[in-house]
Amino acid sequence: MNIEIKKSIKPVKYSFALSKMEKRLEELNKKKNCELIWLLEHEEVYTGGTSYKINEILDKKINFIKTNRGGKITYHGPGQLVCYFVIDLKKRGKNIRKLITNIENTIIKTLLDFKIKTFSDRKNIGIWYRDKNQSKKVAAIGIKVRKWIAYHGFAINLSNDLNKYKKIIPCGIKNKVVTNLVTIKKQNYKSLKNKLINNLLINLKN
Repeated sequence: MNIEIKKSIKPVKYSFALSKMEKRLEELNKKKNCELIWLLEHEEVYTGGTSYKINEILDKKINFIKTNRGGKITYHGPGQLVCYFVIDLKKRGKNIRKLITNIENTIIKTLLDFKIKTFSDRKNIGIWYRDKNQSKKVAAIGIKVRKWIAYHGFAINLSNDLNKYKKIIPCGIKNKVVTNLVTIKKQNYKSLKNKLINNLLINLKN
């Protein structure tokens, strides 16, 4: 399994990342390049997936970009770990549902390594943490499939500013809230990136 692993140190503009993924998709489709897993942080931006609604933007002054991934509106910015990928589903039985399950299991297993128990929700896609009687979203998933190649990916809230979510209805869900890892448990998360990559590679082989 030949997959390039890329880690960006400096924040990456959303439009730049998207163009890089689009280019890699075309190269992969023509067998001119390999699959990609790319970890990064974004400069502050709000993005809307294919099913977002304009009334989910509460502050019209935000830096907003409409994108072609699945899902609704979300926030990206410093302190949030984004994992993008360009993965060939033709090698994996053209099974989109299995890919999403593999991503969910990757995030859940990685956070469990830090003694944080989370879960997936079929009705509200993403990864959730149960705080007392309330479910709080800690990771968002948004995928696009073209030519049986899956791209975009998921984002884990690590230490990002949660007040930024007050300017939107995150993922279109009004009665749920968003959290991050440092709010759940203050600890050292330096090994999160490597654990995440290792778990994702294992799940993609299954």
